Amino acid sequence: MGARGDKADRESSTRRHIPGWVKGLASMALGTALLVGVLPQFADLGEVWDTITAMSFWEVSVLLVAAAWNVVTYQFVMMAALPGLKWRHAFMAGQITTAIANTVPAGGLVGIGFTYSVLSSFGHRAAQIALAAIITGFWNIFAKLAMPMVALLLLAVNGRVNQALLTGAVVGLAVLVGAVVVFLLIVSSERLARAIGSNLERLVNSVRSMFGHHGLAGWEESFARFRWRSADLLKRRWHVLTLATAASHISLYWVLLTALRDVGVEPTAVRWYEVLGAFAFVQLVNALPITPGGIGLVEVGLSAGLVLAGGREPQVVAAVLVYRALTYLFQVVLGVASYGVWRLELRVRARSEGIVQEAEA
Repeated sequence: MGARGDKADRESSTRRHIPGWVKGLASMALGTALLVGVLPQFADLGEVWDTITAMSFWEVSVLLVAAAWNVVTYQFVMMAALPGLKWRHAFMAGQITTAIANTVPAGGLVGIGFTYSVLSSFGHRAAQIALAAIITGFWNIFAKLAMPMVALLLLAVNGRVNQALLTGAVVGLAVLVGAVVVFLLIVSSERLARAIGSNLERLVNSVRSMFGHHGLAGWEESFARFRWRSADLLKRRWHVLTLATAASHISLYWVLLTALRDVGVEPTAVRWYEVLGAFAFVQLVNALPITPGGIGLVEVGLSAGLVLAGGREPQVVAAVLVYRALTYLFQVVLGVASYGVWRLELRVRARSEGIVQEAEA
């Protein structure tokens, strides 16, 4: 009995602890399959390329301005959550993190480590960085929950939504309101923060036990610490955080809308609020770390949604690929360049500090 039990435990452990590289390969394989295998089914790639190259100099210029502004707005959110953070430092940290998230499986977790490293090298304390990362994460989740609700409301007002979508909107709105209420309760009272942390710990551990995972501990204390650290910041900066987060998400949507109009998708074919609907729902799905940076998932999801809304296939796919080039590949290039600049600055600083120490000695 004991031998059989040990064998079962080993088999269960093997199933639970799938190596990270296996998960990474599976994630990349899924993204590649969607991008290479599914996306070309929407339109002939020759027609797509002809559509892209037919854009005028003025159209390309407007797209580049939209993409540049989108990059600029990314930094506003972290600056709002971390008072005293300079835009240049926020840019380096943000671009490095984004590049990692776009290319590495589970890159968001790796990116958080780089955020700590970059921002701490500029003199920010670990506790401040952690709080800013958590707060901006909450605000981004709120935005991703809110945008589909806004899109569905606009579709409903214009008679472009059915009962099923309206039901989904009501459910989504309830989830958003519930999330905001829980967050406000955590921030408003230490007692409530501890109670919510304790109850969530029990809930999560009950789910983990169903899959044979060990329980977690310390949530009550963690929620209390978070409440203590965040209350003052949110009291002073909640409106700045909200505006910065809204600007960031709207700017990303603006790049997609501009790409669609520049490749020839007329407003009468796909209206701006229909574009917002497709964008919002893909952003919500992309919040789950299914593929690195949503590669494959975003392209196929947007193409399907926009074609369903009435766009011509070659134009839609062309616009989606241009949008991803400006908001995905461009971010990777900027991230690599930012990493190089940051490392160079660290070496220069270390060399200058060494010279100063030798002179003082």
